[in-house]
Amino acid sequence: MPRQTNAEAYSAAGLAGAPAFIPSASWRVASVRAMPGYLLHVKFLDGTEGTVEMAELIKSPDAGVFAALADPIEFARAAVDLGAVTWPACGLDIAPDAMYDGILASGGVWRVEP
Repeated sequence: MPRQTNAEAYSAAGLAGAPAFIPSASWRVASVRAMPGYLLHVKFLDGTEGTVEMAELIKSPDAGVFAALADPIEFARAAVDLGAVTWPACGLDIAPDAMYDGILASGGVWRVEP
């Protein structure tokens, strides 16, 4: 099967207006939506979608730098940068390949644990 171009992968993910640089690995995040309860809905370049549950990590005494996301307003600022979910104001991100593998292994919901 021929490999998709970056523009084709971006379009297949349902996104318009491709940026100048498009990460093309299937596990790269195409879109993210923060939801109440420290949940993220993510869609990857290959069309895989799922939910990331972050409450257990964020509320943990071992949250470390992720404790900054306990503020729901800050958590809601989740964005995609170069194929990863990021919180630019906090300088945080989540490894997109781990998120992808976790969602596939669990059937659609990945719980991030401390």
